[in-house]
Amino acid sequence: MNNKLALLQPANPFYAERKDAALLGAHQNALRRLVRCLFAEKIISKDLLMFAPQGRSAWLPLWRKQAQVFFDDLMVAPANTFASHGAITLVELNNVRTPITTADQLIDLLQEYFDLPVQAQGIAGLKKDIANSVENDMLARIHRDAWNADLGARMQATRSRNFIHYLRAGCSTKDAAVLLDQWGALEGHPFYPTWKSKPGLGPDEVAQLSPEFEARVKVRVASLRADMAYIEKMPHVRSYHAWFAAQFPLLWQSWKAQLNARQLNEQDWLPLPLHSWHLEHYVQEEYAAEIRDGILITDGPELITIPTMSFRTMMPDQVDCAPFIKLPVALWLTSEQRSLQAKSIHMGPRISAVVQHILADENGFDRTLEIFPEEVALHYRNALTQDDRPGRYLSVAFRASKAAFERTDGLLPVIVASLFTPSPSCHRPLVTELIEQDGIRASAGAVEAFFRQYARTVTHPVVSIYLLYGIGLEAHQQNTTVLFSADGMPRSILVRDFGDGRTYLPLLSERGYTLAPYIYKGILPTVFTDDIEPVRSYVLDACFVCHLHELALLLTREYDLDSRRLWDILREETQAAFDAVAPRMQSQTLWQTERAAFLDNPWPTRSVLKMHLLQYSDYRLQHQLPNPLVRVPG
Repeated sequence: MNNKLALLQPANPFYAERKDAALLGAHQNALRRLVRCLFAEKIISKDLLMFAPQGRSAWLPLWRKQAQVFFDDLMVAPANTFASHGAITLVELNNVRTPITTADQLIDLLQEYFDLPVQAQGIAGLKKDIANSVENDMLARIHRDAWNADLGARMQATRSRNFIHYLRAGCSTKDAAVLLDQWGALEGHPFYPTWKSKPGLGPDEVAQLSPEFEARVKVRVASLRADMAYIEKMPHVRSYHAWFAAQFPLLWQSWKAQLNARQLNEQDWLPLPLHSWHLEHYVQEEYAAEIRDGILITDGPELITIPTMSFRTMMPDQVDCAPFIKLPVALWLTSEQRSLQAKSIHMGPRISAVVQHILADENGFDRTLEIFPEEVALHYRNALTQDDRPGRYLSVAFRASKAAFERTDGLLPVIVASLFTPSPSCHRPLVTELIEQDGIRASAGAVEAFFRQYARTVTHPVVSIYLLYGIGLEAHQQNTTVLFSADGMPRSILVRDFGDGRTYLPLLSERGYTLAPYIYKGILPTVFTDDIEPVRSYVLDACFVCHLHELALLLTREYDLDSRRLWDILREETQAAFDAVAPRMQSQTLWQTERAAFLDNPWPTRSVLKMHLLQYSDYRLQHQLPNPLVRVPG
């Protein structure tokens, strides 16, 4: 057993010492997430709440039970955000009080008041996944204590004044970025009630495979017969074999030698990385026929990789900047099983190529946008059946990292989710270290200036490429890295993951670009010609709801700011982003419509809790959030 797993064993004193606090924190986190989802998705109507004249106390009457739920600290923020930061108590007749300390208790209390009919299986499934999430969250918190202590010792040894200073002074750009990608993985999608649910894994497997445990995972480089695959490449990649050999020279030599030892010509085969868990628990059985028929050879050299925040996107653990490797893993993680469909294989390199051309033409939108391009992707496709479906669990996408990480401009890449994570040096969100360069608590004015620059850095490129080219960037916390200068200010963004990106083709065509869509029966399209709404909702949900909205909430609470100030700043910067592209728009009607959608109309977002309660019978459920950018009179 390795040292990291030993920390999580009940017999370990470190585990015993921290278990109670970690479990309490995990349950509180689950309750906070459940409360947010219940009110945001209108499963429980916010109109039922009664608030104290002063402070943040609130009561939710349960008339049929002749009782009420008392929220000690219920923060009310724009966009129908109700965040519980205090105790929750059931108050019954004769003032009998029962603390609500788990999500299960709250579900049991409120389910008869839900605004949708829910079957018992839906409730049971939700409870089961929340329980699994809580357990994994608890283990991650125990590990995080040890990890932060180790980082603290490193900072002390290098005389670093804080975590950001340590990353700049003691790590390469790549190592700092990858460390933050793992370390920030304790945060998650703000509206996922089951954020760390991994029901197919035991506790030891969770720790061995997950980024929040500093995992290192083996990837097997198998061999897939070349005539049994579809390959998508960016135009500069002439040959997959030559490209792979250049990116992974030692691995290529070992892979080639093992094939040649079987009297096989490497040109007839393709190197195919397989996640070690996926290989052992899924591929060996599900693709037994392909293995038996000589289509797939699962023996091969192995590569040690670092799982990033997405769990199945792996960074090779080596000194140089190798490509990220995105893999399918037949596990139910958070809200879906993590396949890698043909749609993603086809569209990732295609969209990457288009965006790179656009960035060259637009000077990176004033050098505010870069991408991790998906240079090569492939999936299994049987030459006889030509069926794409079997390939969704036998596929790979490679994402280039050299341009992003081999930098000479002094910018530090920080993945957005890590900004929300308490720093090992100050135990406050990491973003506060960027704002407070001198270590002194920032003034309201300094926080507002930082947030204005941050909002400008994000909205300018995201709005520009959307309005001018119809390309929707999924710029949420996990897919977006912000590049910060030495003074702690944001300067540009790095966006990744284009396989499921959405595009409105008429706008792209207006600018002289083409993009071939992936079309397959039963697969939802990602290139749209009739309606821009699917692309708009994609941008709003990822970038505005799950990213900018959350940072505004965090900073407002952390610095006790006026409840409207950061929303007014975000409106001003979003409006400025629209104004900047207005002269270049061919349709002012479209510009006005989109401006209203971003600045005035309700924002659409996924109804994740409803989908879970309804056992994912409909993956398209959405709800509308009141637009927090709307000007409030007075």
